[in-house]
Amino acid sequence: MLSLRTLTRSVPRTLSRSLATSSRSAALRPVPSVPRSAVFASSFKQLTKPSCAAFSTSSVFKQAAAEGDIELVAKLEDELKHEKASGLEDLDSSVQNIQYVLQNNSWEVKDVPGEQEVILTKKFGNEEIRLTFTVADLQNLSEQEDFDDAALDEMNFESGQAANASQDAKAPADRDLDDLDRDLEPSFPARVNVTIEKPSNGSLLIQTVAQDGLFQIEEVSYFSKPDLAHAQTAEKDWARQSLYAGPPFENLDEDLQTFMERYLEERGVNAELANMIPDYIQVKEQKEYVRWIENVKNFISA
Repeated sequence: MLSLRTLTRSVPRTLSRSLATSSRSAALRPVPSVPRSAVFASSFKQLTKPSCAAFSTSSVFKQAAAEGDIELVAKLEDELKHEKASGLEDLDSSVQNIQYVLQNNSWEVKDVPGEQEVILTKKFGNEEIRLTFTVADLQNLSEQEDFDDAALDEMNFESGQAANASQDAKAPADRDLDDLDRDLEPSFPARVNVTIEKPSNGSLLIQTVAQDGLFQIEEVSYFSKPDLAHAQTAEKDWARQSLYAGPPFENLDEDLQTFMERYLEERGVNAELANMIPDYIQVKEQKEYVRWIENVKNFISA
């Protein structure tokens, strides 16, 4: 049986050959005398006769496209069922941690479905505290980091073989503690911007990275205009970049670093929250992925 592509290519060739053969045969036969009215009637019938070949070819292409759509929608449905059945179950401990932290603290959450950014806000005296982080930090993990992890795993494997003999000599309690340490996987780095605003006194922008239960401060900036700390538009972001942002945090006096870290902890920007944010990002990314599958499936099947 001819394939669809072969069929659509062979139809015009077959039709042209048939027309050419008919023309040669007609040239060999004597042409009888035909009334002009009959000629006009025959010509009119040919003009009004539908083109069967063109219609059938169009139907073939439409049918081929529809078959592809059906297969794609079926695959999306399978992926959707799988993610709904097991996706969030795999993150059950993360969901519990998120619920615990939010229920036992005064953070208010702004999480708009379909958007990447999440905002946490709270009051501390006359201060308005705002934390922002994004799902993109989980999506944009670089290939270099994956490569480094693979190289580190290989090094750990080689060193682990050498350490197996000494591990067997340890007491059972010590071996249990070592196993627990290995089960604690490091979290991915999540960028968190902390803004602290006071009425008529401007705001601080503290850029941090939350990872492994710590907020690592990278930079502390002061702005007399609070809207520059948020920089929701390109113009404000440009204006902010033109201002002095302060030195790298690691270049500050060690005591000053310690007091600044304590300043954040007293406002609830602490280890508990640093552990929760990577969990929140993973759970939100899973929900957004399920929503993306549903939207694509509904669009194609509409």
